[in-house]
Amino acid sequence: MERFARQPEASGRDVRMSELLGALSHALDLTEGQADGHCIRCCWIGIHIGREIGLSDQEIWELYYTLLLKDLGCSSNAARICQLYLADDLTLKHDFKLVGGGLPQVLKFVVSHAGADGSLADRLRTVLDQMKNGDRYVHEVIETRCHRGADIARQMRFSEGVALGIQGLDEHWDGGGQPYGLKGEQIPVYARIALLAQVVDVFNSSGGPASARAEARRRAGKWFDPALVEAFTRVSATEAFWHRLAAPDLDRIVLDLEPAHQARPVDEDFLDEIAAAFAQVVDSKSPYTAGHSERVALITDLVATELGVDVARRRWLGRAALLHDIGKLGVSNRILDKAGKPTEAEWEAIKRHPAHTEMILSRIGAFADMAEISAAHHERLDGKGYPKGLAGDEIAFETRILTVADIYEAMTADRPYRAGMPSNKALEIMSRDVGTAIDAQCFEALQRVVGRIETIQDVRGADLAKAS
Repeated sequence: MERFARQPEASGRDVRMSELLGALSHALDLTEGQADGHCIRCCWIGIHIGREIGLSDQEIWELYYTLLLKDLGCSSNAARICQLYLADDLTLKHDFKLVGGGLPQVLKFVVSHAGADGSLADRLRTVLDQMKNGDRYVHEVIETRCHRGADIARQMRFSEGVALGIQGLDEHWDGGGQPYGLKGEQIPVYARIALLAQVVDVFNSSGGPASARAEARRRAGKWFDPALVEAFTRVSATEAFWHRLAAPDLDRIVLDLEPAHQARPVDEDFLDEIAAAFAQVVDSKSPYTAGHSERVALITDLVATELGVDVARRRWLGRAALLHDIGKLGVSNRILDKAGKPTEAEWEAIKRHPAHTEMILSRIGAFADMAEISAAHHERLDGKGYPKGLAGDEIAFETRILTVADIYEAMTADRPYRAGMPSNKALEIMSRDVGTAIDAQCFEALQRVVGRIETIQDVRGADLAKAS
Protein backbone atom coordinates (compact mmCIF):
# COMPACT_ATOMS: atom_id res chain seq x y z
CA MET A 1 0.00 0.00 0.00
CA GLU A 2 1.26 3.48 -0.84
CA ARG A 3 2.44 5.60 2.07
CA PHE A 4 0.34 8.67 2.79
CA ALA A 5 1.66 11.50 4.90
CA ARG A 6 0.28 11.65 8.42
CA GLN A 7 -3.11 13.33 8.45
CA PRO A 8 -2.79 17.00 9.50
CA GLU A 9 -3.77 17.41 13.12
CA ALA A 10 -4.57 21.12 12.93
CA SER A 11 -6.97 23.14 10.83
CA GLY A 12 -7.15 26.86 10.19
CA ARG A 13 -8.87 27.31 13.54
CA ASP A 14 -5.63 26.29 15.27
CA VAL A 15 -3.44 28.86 13.49
CA ARG A 16 -3.19 32.51 14.41
CA MET A 17 -2.81 34.96 11.55
CA SER A 18 0.33 36.36 13.17
CA GLU A 19 1.91 32.89 13.32
CA LEU A 20 1.05 32.16 9.70
CA LEU A 21 2.24 35.43 8.20
CA GLY A 22 5.19 35.77 10.54
CA ALA A 23 6.46 32.43 9.26
CA LEU A 24 5.76 33.28 5.63
CA SER A 25 7.57 36.62 6.03
CA HIS A 26 10.80 34.60 6.00
CA ALA A 27 10.07 33.88 2.33
CA LEU A 28 10.05 37.63 1.66
CA ASP A 29 13.47 37.92 3.32
CA LEU A 30 14.78 35.48 0.72
CA THR A 31 13.61 37.50 -2.26
CA GLU A 32 15.20 40.67 -0.87
CA GLY A 33 18.53 38.96 -0.22
CA GLN A 34 18.24 39.77 3.47
CA ALA A 35 19.36 37.73 6.44
CA ASP A 36 16.70 35.34 7.72
CA GLY A 37 14.25 37.11 10.02
CA HIS A 38 14.59 40.60 8.50
CA CYS A 39 10.83 41.28 8.40
CA ILE A 40 10.42 39.87 11.90
CA ARG A 41 13.13 42.21 13.21
CA CYS A 42 11.56 45.14 11.36
CA CYS A 43 8.28 44.29 13.06
CA TRP A 44 9.95 44.35 16.48
CA ILE A 45 11.59 47.72 15.77
CA GLY A 46 8.55 49.30 14.13
CA ILE A 47 6.01 48.25 16.75
CA HIS A 48 8.14 49.83 19.48
CA ILE A 49 8.23 53.07 17.48
CA GLY A 50 4.47 52.91 16.90
CA ARG A 51 3.77 52.42 20.59
CA GLU A 52 6.16 55.23 21.50
CA ILE A 53 4.24 57.73 19.34
CA GLY A 54 0.90 56.61 20.78
CA LEU A 55 -0.75 54.63 18.00
CA SER A 56 -4.01 52.93 19.01
CA ASP A 57 -4.36 49.15 19.25
CA GLN A 58 -6.11 49.09 15.87
CA GLU A 59 -3.33 51.14 14.32
CA ILE A 60 -0.68 48.92 15.95
CA TRP A 61 -2.44 45.89 14.45
CA GLU A 62 -2.36 47.42 10.97
CA LEU A 63 1.25 48.51 11.44
CA TYR A 64 2.15 44.98 12.58
CA TYR A 65 1.05 43.46 9.27
CA THR A 66 2.48 46.29 7.20
CA LEU A 67 5.86 45.50 8.73
CA LEU A 68 5.64 41.73 8.29
CA LEU A 69 4.43 42.04 4.70
CA LYS A 70 6.28 45.17 3.55
CA ASP A 71 8.14 43.16 0.88
CA LEU A 72 5.13 41.39 -0.62
CA GLY A 73 5.77 42.90 -4.04
CA CYS A 74 9.54 42.50 -4.12
CA SER A 75 9.66 39.37 -6.26
CA SER A 76 7.83 41.15 -9.08
CA ASN A 77 10.83 43.28 -10.08
CA ALA A 78 13.56 40.63 -9.71
CA ALA A 79 13.71 39.62 -13.37
CA ARG A 80 13.68 43.24 -14.54
CA ILE A 81 16.51 44.14 -12.14
CA CYS A 82 18.65 41.35 -13.59
CA GLN A 83 17.87 42.55 -17.09
CA LEU A 84 18.62 46.20 -16.35
CA TYR A 85 21.73 45.77 -14.22
CA LEU A 86 23.16 42.47 -15.55
CA ALA A 87 23.67 41.45 -11.93
CA ASP A 88 22.46 39.01 -9.32
CA ASP A 89 19.16 40.47 -8.09
CA LEU A 90 19.57 39.14 -4.53
CA THR A 91 23.05 40.63 -4.08
CA LEU A 92 22.04 43.90 -5.72
CA LYS A 93 18.93 44.29 -3.54
CA HIS A 94 20.88 43.46 -0.39
CA ASP A 95 23.72 45.87 -1.12
CA PHE A 96 21.53 48.71 -2.38
CA LYS A 97 19.87 48.96 1.05
CA LEU A 98 23.25 50.06 2.42
CA VAL A 99 23.47 53.00 -0.01
CA GLY A 100 22.71 56.26 1.73
CA GLY A 101 21.06 57.90 -1.26
CA GLY A 102 23.54 60.67 -2.04
CA LEU A 103 24.62 60.96 -5.69
CA PRO A 104 28.28 59.96 -5.08
CA GLN A 105 27.20 56.81 -3.22
CA VAL A 106 24.67 55.89 -5.89
CA LEU A 107 27.23 56.34 -8.68
CA LYS A 108 29.77 54.24 -6.77
CA PHE A 109 27.16 51.53 -6.31
CA VAL A 110 26.24 51.54 -10.01
CA VAL A 111 29.87 51.30 -11.11
CA SER A 112 30.62 48.45 -8.68
CA HIS A 113 27.47 46.41 -9.33
CA ALA A 114 26.09 47.06 -12.82
CA GLY A 115 27.16 44.41 -15.30
CA ALA A 116 28.96 42.46 -12.58
CA ASP A 117 28.09 39.15 -14.25
CA GLY A 118 29.06 40.21 -17.77
CA SER A 119 32.18 40.96 -19.81
CA LEU A 120 34.10 44.22 -19.52
CA ALA A 121 32.22 45.54 -22.55
CA ASP A 122 28.90 44.52 -20.97
CA ARG A 123 29.84 46.31 -17.77
CA LEU A 124 30.78 49.49 -19.59
CA ARG A 125 27.55 49.51 -21.63
CA THR A 126 25.48 48.82 -18.50
CA VAL A 127 27.15 51.56 -16.45
CA LEU A 128 26.70 54.11 -19.25
CA ASP A 129 23.06 53.07 -19.66
CA GLN A 130 22.49 53.44 -15.93
CA MET A 131 24.06 56.90 -15.89
CA LYS A 132 21.71 57.94 -18.70
CA ASN A 133 18.50 56.19 -17.65
CA GLY A 134 19.07 55.20 -14.02
CA ASP A 135 16.38 57.45 -12.51
CA ARG A 136 13.75 56.08 -14.88
CA TYR A 137 14.78 52.50 -14.17
CA VAL A 138 14.66 53.01 -10.40
CA HIS A 139 11.19 54.50 -10.67
CA GLU A 140 10.05 51.57 -12.80
CA VAL A 141 11.26 48.79 -10.51
CA ILE A 142 10.05 50.51 -7.33
CA GLU A 143 6.64 51.31 -8.79
CA THR A 144 6.24 47.68 -9.86
CA ARG A 145 7.15 46.41 -6.41
CA CYS A 146 5.00 48.89 -4.46
CA HIS A 147 1.85 48.46 -6.52
CA ARG A 148 2.16 44.69 -6.65
CA GLY A 149 2.66 44.45 -2.91
CA ALA A 150 -0.36 46.64 -2.20
CA ASP A 151 -2.55 44.60 -4.57
CA ILE A 152 -1.58 41.31 -2.93
CA ALA A 153 -2.26 42.77 0.54
CA ARG A 154 -5.77 43.71 -0.59
CA GLN A 155 -6.26 40.20 -1.97
CA MET A 156 -5.33 38.88 1.48
CA ARG A 157 -8.24 40.87 3.00
CA PHE A 158 -6.09 43.52 4.65
CA SER A 159 -7.33 47.08 5.08
CA GLU A 160 -6.49 49.93 2.77
CA GLY A 161 -4.25 51.26 5.54
CA VAL A 162 -2.02 48.18 5.31
CA ALA A 163 -2.05 48.23 1.50
CA LEU A 164 -1.06 51.90 1.36
CA GLY A 165 1.59 51.35 4.01
CA ILE A 166 3.21 48.75 1.77
CA GLN A 167 2.74 50.89 -1.34
CA GLY A 168 4.46 53.87 0.30
CA LEU A 169 7.51 52.01 1.63
CA ASP A 170 9.99 53.83 -0.63
CA GLU A 171 8.63 57.36 -0.22
CA HIS A 172 10.95 59.81 1.60
CA TRP A 173 10.11 62.57 4.07
CA ASP A 174 11.75 65.24 1.87
CA GLY A 175 9.81 64.19 -1.25
CA GLY A 176 12.76 62.52 -2.92
CA GLY A 177 11.40 58.96 -2.77
CA GLN A 178 9.43 56.73 -5.13
CA PRO A 179 7.07 56.09 -6.83
CA TYR A 180 5.00 59.26 -6.29
CA GLY A 181 7.42 61.64 -4.62
CA LEU A 182 5.11 62.02 -1.61
CA LYS A 183 6.38 64.41 1.05
CA GLY A 184 6.06 64.72 4.82
CA GLU A 185 2.73 63.64 6.22
CA GLN A 186 1.44 62.82 2.75
CA ILE A 187 3.26 59.53 3.34
CA PRO A 188 1.17 57.06 5.40
CA VAL A 189 2.59 56.74 8.91
CA TYR A 190 2.84 52.94 8.57
CA ALA A 191 5.09 53.41 5.52
CA ARG A 192 7.22 56.00 7.34
CA ILE A 193 7.76 53.62 10.24
CA ALA A 194 8.40 50.62 7.97
CA LEU A 195 11.14 52.41 6.01
CA LEU A 196 12.87 53.55 9.20
CA ALA A 197 12.65 50.06 10.72
CA GLN A 198 14.02 48.54 7.52
CA VAL A 199 17.08 50.78 7.39
CA VAL A 200 17.72 50.32 11.12
CA ASP A 201 17.70 46.53 10.74
CA VAL A 202 19.94 46.56 7.66
CA PHE A 203 22.57 48.79 9.30
CA ASN A 204 22.35 46.99 12.63
CA SER A 205 22.89 43.66 10.84
CA SER A 206 25.94 45.01 8.99
CA GLY A 207 27.48 47.34 11.57
CA GLY A 208 25.76 47.01 14.92
CA PRO A 209 23.50 49.28 17.02
CA ALA A 210 25.75 52.34 16.85
CA SER A 211 25.76 52.19 13.06
CA ALA A 212 21.96 51.82 12.95
CA ARG A 213 21.35 54.75 15.31
CA ALA A 214 23.81 56.96 13.43
CA GLU A 215 22.22 56.18 10.07
CA ALA A 216 18.75 56.97 11.41
CA ARG A 217 19.97 60.34 12.66
CA ARG A 218 21.81 61.07 9.41
CA ARG A 219 18.68 60.54 7.31
CA ALA A 220 16.29 62.38 9.69
CA GLY A 221 14.48 65.09 7.74
CA LYS A 222 15.60 63.54 4.45
CA TRP A 223 14.35 59.96 4.26
CA PHE A 224 12.78 59.83 7.70
CA ASP A 225 10.19 61.74 9.69
CA PRO A 226 12.32 63.46 12.38
CA ALA A 227 9.68 62.75 15.05
CA LEU A 228 9.90 59.02 14.31
CA VAL A 229 13.70 59.12 14.52
CA GLU A 230 13.39 60.77 17.93
CA ALA A 231 10.93 58.05 19.02
CA PHE A 232 13.32 55.35 17.77
CA THR A 233 16.22 57.01 19.60
CA ARG A 234 14.26 56.85 22.85
CA VAL A 235 13.10 53.22 22.57
CA SER A 236 16.52 51.98 21.43
CA ALA A 237 18.51 53.71 24.17
CA THR A 238 18.90 50.57 26.29
CA GLU A 239 21.01 47.48 25.70
CA ALA A 240 17.92 45.39 26.43
CA PHE A 241 16.29 46.60 23.19
CA TRP A 242 19.19 45.36 21.06
CA HIS A 243 19.65 42.20 23.10
CA ARG A 244 16.02 41.25 22.55
CA LEU A 245 16.26 42.13 18.85
CA ALA A 246 19.03 39.52 18.53
CA ALA A 247 17.21 36.85 20.57
CA PRO A 248 16.99 33.41 18.91
CA ASP A 249 13.29 33.21 19.85
CA LEU A 250 12.38 36.58 18.34
CA ASP A 251 9.70 34.94 16.17
CA ARG A 252 7.80 33.95 19.32
CA ILE A 253 8.40 37.36 20.90
CA VAL A 254 7.04 39.16 17.83
CA LEU A 255 4.03 36.83 17.80
CA ASP A 256 3.16 38.24 21.24
CA LEU A 257 3.50 41.86 20.07
CA GLU A 258 0.19 41.68 18.22
CA PRO A 259 -2.49 43.42 20.33
CA ALA A 260 -4.18 40.57 22.24
CA HIS A 261 -7.78 41.55 21.48
CA GLN A 262 -6.88 41.98 17.78
CA ALA A 263 -5.30 38.51 17.45
CA ARG A 264 -7.28 36.44 14.97
CA PRO A 265 -7.41 32.75 14.15
CA VAL A 266 -7.71 31.98 10.46
CA ASP A 267 -10.36 29.88 8.78
CA GLU A 268 -9.93 27.36 5.98
CA ASP A 269 -10.92 29.88 3.30
CA PHE A 270 -8.27 32.32 4.51
CA LEU A 271 -5.62 29.59 4.46
CA ASP A 272 -6.52 28.98 0.81
CA GLU A 273 -6.30 32.69 0.04
CA ILE A 274 -2.94 33.08 1.77
CA ALA A 275 -1.55 30.09 -0.14
CA ALA A 276 -2.84 31.57 -3.42
CA ALA A 277 -1.40 35.00 -2.59
CA PHE A 278 2.06 33.66 -1.80
CA ALA A 279 1.91 31.52 -4.93
CA GLN A 280 1.56 34.80 -6.83
CA VAL A 281 4.60 36.18 -5.00
CA VAL A 282 6.58 33.12 -6.14
CA ASP A 283 5.36 33.11 -9.73
CA SER A 284 5.91 36.87 -10.08
CA LYS A 285 9.64 36.33 -9.65
CA SER A 286 10.14 35.11 -13.21
CA PRO A 287 8.22 35.67 -16.46
CA TYR A 288 9.14 32.09 -17.30
CA THR A 289 6.91 30.69 -14.54
CA ALA A 290 3.91 33.04 -14.52
CA GLY A 291 0.90 31.06 -13.27
CA HIS A 292 2.96 27.90 -12.69
CA SER A 293 1.93 27.29 -9.07
CA GLU A 294 -1.78 27.79 -9.76
CA ARG A 295 -1.65 25.36 -12.69
CA VAL A 296 0.27 22.78 -10.66
CA ALA A 297 -2.41 23.07 -7.95
CA LEU A 298 -5.16 22.53 -10.55
CA ILE A 299 -3.47 19.44 -12.02
CA THR A 300 -2.69 18.10 -8.54
CA ASP A 301 -6.35 18.38 -7.58
CA LEU A 302 -7.59 16.63 -10.73
CA VAL A 303 -5.10 13.77 -10.33
CA ALA A 304 -5.89 13.43 -6.61
CA THR A 305 -9.62 13.35 -7.37
CA GLU A 306 -9.05 10.63 -9.96
CA LEU A 307 -7.17 8.63 -7.32
CA GLY A 308 -10.01 8.92 -4.80
CA VAL A 309 -8.40 11.34 -2.35
CA ASP A 310 -11.10 12.87 -0.14
CA VAL A 311 -12.14 16.52 -0.37
CA ALA A 312 -10.49 17.72 2.86
CA ARG A 313 -7.21 16.08 1.98
CA ARG A 314 -7.31 17.50 -1.55
CA ARG A 315 -7.82 20.98 -0.15
CA TRP A 316 -4.77 20.53 2.08
CA LEU A 317 -2.75 19.13 -0.83
CA GLY A 318 -3.80 22.08 -2.98
CA ARG A 319 -2.12 24.45 -0.53
CA ALA A 320 1.01 22.30 -0.63
CA ALA A 321 0.96 22.55 -4.43
CA LEU A 322 0.50 26.33 -4.39
CA LEU A 323 3.47 26.74 -2.04
CA HIS A 324 5.79 24.03 -3.37
CA ASP A 325 8.17 26.50 -5.03
CA ILE A 326 8.22 29.18 -2.33
CA GLY A 327 11.89 28.37 -1.76
CA LYS A 328 12.70 29.64 -5.27
CA LEU A 329 12.45 33.15 -3.83
CA GLY A 330 15.96 32.47 -2.51
CA VAL A 331 17.41 31.71 -5.97
CA SER A 332 18.72 34.54 -8.14
CA ASN A 333 16.91 35.27 -11.39
CA ARG A 334 20.30 35.23 -13.08
CA ILE A 335 20.09 31.49 -12.48
CA LEU A 336 16.34 30.87 -12.79
CA ASP A 337 16.02 32.76 -16.08
CA LYS A 338 19.23 31.53 -17.65
CA ALA A 339 18.57 30.11 -21.11
CA GLY A 340 21.59 27.80 -21.20
CA LYS A 341 22.72 24.95 -18.99
CA PRO A 342 23.47 26.03 -15.41
CA THR A 343 26.99 25.75 -14.07
CA GLU A 344 27.68 23.30 -11.27
CA ALA A 345 27.45 26.11 -8.70
CA GLU A 346 24.20 27.38 -10.22
CA TRP A 347 22.73 23.87 -10.20
CA GLU A 348 23.60 23.52 -6.51
CA ALA A 349 21.76 26.80 -5.83
CA ILE A 350 18.69 25.53 -7.70
CA LYS A 351 18.77 22.26 -5.76
CA ARG A 352 18.58 24.17 -2.48
CA HIS A 353 15.16 25.67 -3.18
CA PRO A 354 13.12 22.71 -1.82
CA ALA A 355 15.06 22.95 1.45
CA HIS A 356 14.11 26.63 1.64
CA THR A 357 10.49 25.62 1.07
CA GLU A 358 10.62 23.15 3.94
CA MET A 359 12.32 25.65 6.24
CA ILE A 360 9.64 28.28 5.64
CA LEU A 361 6.56 26.04 5.86
CA SER A 362 7.80 24.04 8.85
CA ARG A 363 7.79 27.21 10.96
CA ILE A 364 3.98 26.88 11.02
CA GLY A 365 2.93 24.06 13.33
CA ALA A 366 -0.16 23.16 11.31
CA PHE A 367 1.90 23.07 8.10
CA ALA A 368 4.64 20.70 9.29
CA ASP A 369 3.42 17.75 7.19
CA MET A 370 2.70 20.05 4.26
CA ALA A 371 6.31 21.24 4.42
CA GLU A 372 7.58 17.69 3.89
CA ILE A 373 5.18 17.09 0.99
CA SER A 374 6.00 20.36 -0.80
CA ALA A 375 9.74 20.11 -0.30
CA ALA A 376 9.99 16.59 -1.76
CA HIS A 377 8.56 17.33 -5.22
CA HIS A 378 11.98 16.85 -6.88
CA GLU A 379 12.69 13.53 -5.18
CA ARG A 380 12.71 10.38 -7.35
CA LEU A 381 11.62 6.82 -6.64
CA ASP A 382 15.11 5.60 -7.53
CA GLY A 383 16.73 7.88 -4.94
CA LYS A 384 18.45 10.14 -7.47
CA GLY A 385 16.35 13.23 -6.74
CA TYR A 386 17.01 16.16 -4.43
CA PRO A 387 17.40 17.63 -1.86
CA LYS A 388 17.46 14.54 0.40
CA GLY A 389 17.78 11.67 -2.06
CA LEU A 390 14.62 9.97 -0.77
CA ALA A 391 13.65 6.73 -2.45
CA GLY A 392 10.67 4.40 -2.83
CA ASP A 393 8.37 4.32 0.19
CA GLU A 394 10.21 7.25 1.76
CA ILE A 395 8.30 9.47 -0.67
CA ALA A 396 4.71 10.04 0.45
CA PHE A 397 1.94 9.38 -2.04
CA GLU A 398 0.79 13.01 -1.95
CA THR A 399 4.27 14.08 -3.05
CA ARG A 400 4.13 11.64 -5.96
CA ILE A 401 0.89 13.29 -7.09
CA LEU A 402 2.47 16.73 -6.81
CA THR A 403 5.54 15.56 -8.71
CA VAL A 404 3.64 14.37 -11.80
CA ALA A 405 1.62 17.60 -11.78
CA ASP A 406 4.76 19.73 -11.55
CA ILE A 407 6.58 17.86 -14.33
CA TYR A 408 3.57 17.89 -16.67
CA GLU A 409 2.93 21.60 -16.15
CA ALA A 410 6.56 22.52 -16.73
CA MET A 411 6.65 20.57 -19.99
CA THR A 412 3.35 21.79 -21.44
CA ALA A 413 3.33 25.44 -20.39
CA ASP A 414 4.49 28.16 -22.74
CA ARG A 415 7.69 29.90 -21.76
CA PRO A 416 9.14 33.10 -23.26
CA TYR A 417 11.99 31.07 -24.75
CA ARG A 418 9.92 28.14 -26.07
CA ALA A 419 6.39 26.98 -26.73
CA GLY A 420 4.84 24.34 -24.49
CA MET A 421 4.90 20.73 -25.63
CA PRO A 422 1.69 19.11 -26.85
CA SER A 423 0.24 16.93 -24.12
CA ASN A 424 0.80 13.69 -26.01
CA LYS A 425 4.51 14.42 -26.42
CA ALA A 426 4.88 15.39 -22.76
CA LEU A 427 3.14 12.18 -21.65
CA GLU A 428 5.31 10.09 -23.96
CA ILE A 429 8.50 11.58 -22.49
CA MET A 430 7.18 11.22 -18.92
CA SER A 431 6.31 7.57 -19.54
CA ARG A 432 10.02 6.79 -19.88
CA ASP A 433 10.54 7.77 -16.23
CA VAL A 434 7.68 5.74 -14.75
CA GLY A 435 9.04 3.58 -11.97
CA THR A 436 12.28 5.51 -11.64
CA ALA A 437 11.26 9.16 -11.18
CA ILE A 438 7.48 8.99 -11.54
CA ASP A 439 4.90 6.87 -9.73
CA ALA A 440 3.00 4.57 -12.12
CA GLN A 441 -0.39 4.96 -10.43
CA CYS A 442 -0.13 8.75 -10.42
CA PHE A 443 1.00 8.82 -14.04
CA GLU A 444 -1.94 6.66 -15.13
CA ALA A 445 -4.31 9.02 -13.30
CA LEU A 446 -2.68 11.99 -15.03
CA GLN A 447 -3.23 10.35 -18.42
CA ARG A 448 -6.94 9.93 -17.64
CA VAL A 449 -7.46 13.59 -16.67
CA VAL A 450 -5.40 15.30 -19.40
CA GLY A 451 -8.52 16.13 -21.38
CA ARG A 452 -10.08 17.86 -18.37
CA ILE A 453 -6.86 19.81 -17.72
CA GLU A 454 -6.83 21.16 -21.26
CA THR A 455 -10.53 22.05 -21.17
CA ILE A 456 -10.22 23.99 -17.91
CA GLN A 457 -7.10 25.81 -19.11
CA ASP A 458 -8.78 26.72 -22.40
CA VAL A 459 -11.78 28.16 -20.53
CA ARG A 460 -9.56 30.11 -18.14
CA GLY A 461 -7.50 31.44 -21.04
CA ALA A 462 -10.65 32.63 -22.80
CA ASP A 463 -11.86 34.33 -19.61
CA LEU A 464 -8.53 36.15 -19.21
CA ALA A 465 -8.65 37.27 -22.84
CA LYS A 466 -12.14 38.73 -22.33
CA ALA A 467 -11.07 40.48 -19.12
CA SER A 468 -8.12 42.15 -20.86
